[in-house]
Amino acid sequence: MSEIEIGRVEDYFAHIDVVAIEVTAEGIKVGDTLHFKGHTTDFTEKITSMQVDHKSVEEAPVGSDVGIKVKDRVRTHDHVYKVVED
Repeated sequence: MSEIEIGRVEDYFAHIDVVAIEVTAEGIKVGDTLHFKGHTTDFTEKITSMQVDHKSVEEAPVGSDVGIKVKDRVRTHDHVYKVVED
């Protein structure tokens, strides 16, 4: 498996466990697995749902700002990678 950097964390909302990501490459969709990596962050999460402007979407192209529910804490500026099968 390999990883492609698709964006960075813009914000994290701890009270609802949602991360805001700016998608800068590739694009993402529901079902993709993301790897969050930073100074103290390192975990993977499968996208089960995501929102753009408070509306549920199946795909988010480059340039989108998306909200995704996550299981663990992330920090602003953490790197976000899409895990892809080789």
